[in-house]
Amino acid sequence: MDEPTGISVVGVGRSFGAVHAVRNASLEVRPGSVTGLIGPNGAGKTTLLLMLATLLAPDAGSIRIAGYDPIADAAAVRARMGWMPDVLGAWSTLSVRQAIETTGRLYRMPRERAALRTVELLAVTGLTPLAEQPTRVLSRGQKQKLSLARALVHDPHVLLLDEPASGLDPAARADLRVLVRRLAGEGKAILVSSHVLSELDEMADSAVYLAAGVTASAEQIARAQNSLRQWRVRALDQTRLADAIARVGLGAERVSVDNVGTLIAFADEAEAAEVLGRLVAAGAMISDFGPAVGEMEHTFLDLNRAGTSGQEGRA
Repeated sequence: MDEPTGISVVGVGRSFGAVHAVRNASLEVRPGSVTGLIGPNGAGKTTLLLMLATLLAPDAGSIRIAGYDPIADAAAVRARMGWMPDVLGAWSTLSVRQAIETTGRLYRMPRERAALRTVELLAVTGLTPLAEQPTRVLSRGQKQKLSLARALVHDPHVLLLDEPASGLDPAARADLRVLVRRLAGEGKAILVSSHVLSELDEMADSAVYLAAGVTASAEQIARAQNSLRQWRVRALDQTRLADAIARVGLGAERVSVDNVGTLIAFADEAEAAEVLGRLVAAGAMISDFGPAVGEMEHTFLDLNRAGTSGQEGRA
């Protein structure tokens, strides 16, 4: 059963007394893919991740990580899974190098192999210049890099990443995106929970939307994705842009203006492209034209605005 498989969650629930943190969550993450886990605060994302990480037992439903049950065979799951929580404590007296090596030894790696793997991961995460520094002097972003290195030390089949970009500077965020995509290309199944939806849009192949402990259905997601989506339009002359919008006959209910520029709601990319051509033909000198938010953020906002996310799962 050692062949790489991903994450499978079916009808999972978990309560804490009268509080139903997760009611009915289902998802699948295939090897070689990155899936975003998206939801508002209090949606149940952390509870779900803790169940996947073998740290909480579900009250209902089933979970398989790399083909194994996290409750019945936690050791097998942990051997095949890398877990990067939002905040991971570090041994303050150890150096960065020692922290990674020690994690490798906890996974029963031979000492020499743990040392070699540590050198690899220091380079991968950009921590080589800090290798001999005690972990207590690291910044928030540097601790995130260390946490990621520790999650990767045993070369897991499955990765759970909770807010991995938190505290990273823009360059480090870009490096993280490249690394995550590379790891997926190596065949790992990766689940990423993040509130930075623009990051997920560039990193993830798909997304799972969780609200009030329930994952949105495929039908709900399709409706949200197909709803009107705002595109931002900038022009060299705003007056000529306004005149062009009026001439092409766009209804006032689909046009708005904020402190950055003009927003127009379109049904899809085909309509946006067609209207762009008409605006240019009408004399608008367009300098910028594109979606105001990414697809995942649009879907998330529409699900929450409609109040539909997870409703079918509660019935």
